[in-house]
Amino acid sequence: MNEIVVFITAPNEDAAVKIARTLVEARLAACVNIVKSIRSIYTWEDKIEDDTEALMIAKTQKDLFDSLAKKVKELHPYTVPEIIALPIVEGSEEYLKWLNSITGEPK
Repeated sequence: MNEIVVFITAPNEDAAVKIARTLVEARLAACVNIVKSIRSIYTWEDKIEDDTEALMIAKTQKDLFDSLAKKVKELHPYTVPEIIALPIVEGSEEYLKWLNSITGEPK
């Protein structure tokens, strides 16, 4: 399977909407869900940070990951944005067919 889910965090919902809309318009993702408020605890510049962020969950194809990541980095306000992909190991045939029709057939 070539389909993946990409997690991307953003500082707020407005930044997430801008990134998500661009990814969908460019057909780099078939769909991006936005979870408005998550709490992230992480280390940055030797300090423990505790922030509220928005989480994007993008459904796309592995072949598009590099282009998607490049576009996110262009739009993202963070120096080091979270952009991580997980494989979709199973999914409904109809949904995966739709995902592939939006993002293009796997190469």
